[in-house]
Amino acid sequence: MNKTVALVLGGIIIAGVAFYGGMKYDQYAAASARQGRLQQFAGAAGSTAVFRGTRTGGAAGGATGGSIVSKDANSLTLSLANGGSEIVFVSSSTQVSKMTTGSLNDLSAGNDVFVTGTPNPDGSLTAESIQLRPAPVSAK
Repeated sequence: MNKTVALVLGGIIIAGVAFYGGMKYDQYAAASARQGRLQQFAGAAGSTAVFRGTRTGGAAGGATGGSIVSKDANSLTLSLANGGSEIVFVSSSTQVSKMTTGSLNDLSAGNDVFVTGTPNPDGSLTAESIQLRPAPVSAK
């Protein structure tokens, strides 16, 4: 009888430890998969991405998004969701996209954009591509 009780208790303990280990492994795998999707969205491992105005990642590439505050022939100033701002340098080779192909002339103050490019040492970004996002729809 004591041997049977010990075997049952041992089996329950082993099953509990295996279940706990499986749950922890699943949490790790899910977090790893999320990180992989984030890196894929940002462009590649080491890319810089800005989500909700917070820059993450390394200096190998860059991305940002926000509302255009001002524009001149060589740059845009973006207002970020976190209250900060960022300068993005543009050139005639900067690709601008919208539902149809756009140009630098399509960018103006108040537009929401998503920018990918190369970070500069001073914290600005040199744009490689700018996606013009549609204006948010407001509920009436």
